[in-house]
Amino acid sequence: MNHNSKTSLNFVYGRLPSLNCLTTSKVKNVFIQNNFSDEKILKVLSQKGITPKRVNLEELNRMSGNGNHQGIIVEVTPHEYSSVEDILKSAKGKKQPLILILDEIEDPQNFGAILRSADAFSVDGVIIKSKNQVPLNWTVAKVSTGAIEYVKVAKVSNLSNVIRTLKDNRFWIYAADGSGSDSYEKMDYSGAVALIVGSEGRGISQLVMKNSDFIIKIPMSGHVNSLNVSVSTGILLSRIRNK
Repeated sequence: MNHNSKTSLNFVYGRLPSLNCLTTSKVKNVFIQNNFSDEKILKVLSQKGITPKRVNLEELNRMSGNGNHQGIIVEVTPHEYSSVEDILKSAKGKKQPLILILDEIEDPQNFGAILRSADAFSVDGVIIKSKNQVPLNWTVAKVSTGAIEYVKVAKVSNLSNVIRTLKDNRFWIYAADGSGSDSYEKMDYSGAVALIVGSEGRGISQLVMKNSDFIIKIPMSGHVNSLNVSVSTGILLSRIRNK
């Protein structure tokens, strides 16, 4: 177990993380110390009809890898992935289908924030890679503030194959990269759109960029010539939806 994290496997521990988890995740079990008396948490457990299992301090220490559990551990159900087919089915028949592709987002904070934007702008689904990409975990769920429950996420081994599938389904592929020659504000975005954003450090891979129809950028005039990937994604999704 990872002793330095508040999440380990499917366990979440600590009072505030556990309370957040009880409101945003699917809970399997709750373990509390024999003398646990946090009224706020006990009230939420009662409202949700969850009967916690009372265990001794030694058991909680063992389960948390001697982490700072504060007398409570929550076991959550792993989040389930959709398939690309599910996402395409969801997008079919919509006035403006919109799919988001993430090329190796490694920071769970960014991934969670991107899912919030995806939910806010009615993205039909998010497609991620199975390697070099943070998975759907509790940190992502917490940052997404519940959006993880509403946004379909598919995990694939090869983004180029997905792009071909999307093109076969009449999607236009827009890659967002600082090297782009077209400003995001000048694009049409009519028809079905798939937006690709790249990793925090490396950006979008050359092969994925090569397979895109358009390479767009967000022009900047400030002193720091870069934006956090989750902020960029929110700006782009807003523009696409409101165009």
